[in-house]
Amino acid sequence: MAWFTLLLAGLLEVGWAVGLKYTDGFTRFIPTVFTVGSMVLSIALLGIAVRSLPLGTAYAVWTGIGTVGTVVLGIVLFAEPVGAVRLGCIGLIVAGIAGLKLAADGA
Repeated sequence: MAWFTLLLAGLLEVGWAVGLKYTDGFTRFIPTVFTVGSMVLSIALLGIAVRSLPLGTAYAVWTGIGTVGTVVLGIVLFAEPVGAVRLGCIGLIVAGIAGLKLAADGA
């Protein structure tokens, strides 16, 4: 259950990171409310997950999910550049996340 909680926390991190783009510097009320709500809930879920997961692993996985998701949505929503090197680096982040999860499960 802790890994699922961490996954939700990571997805909410993607939500608030992308939401920052829509807040227009926190000048738009509704996007700001959703962005700040996502921030708070993401960190709260991370806090719940670290009750039973190693802190370093949970934090790295949380930020990794946020990073990968934000880059992917940046490409899809904002036409950010896509290149082999960029995609390769995203692959390395995903491999790192998977490795940390496997290491935590085997510990």
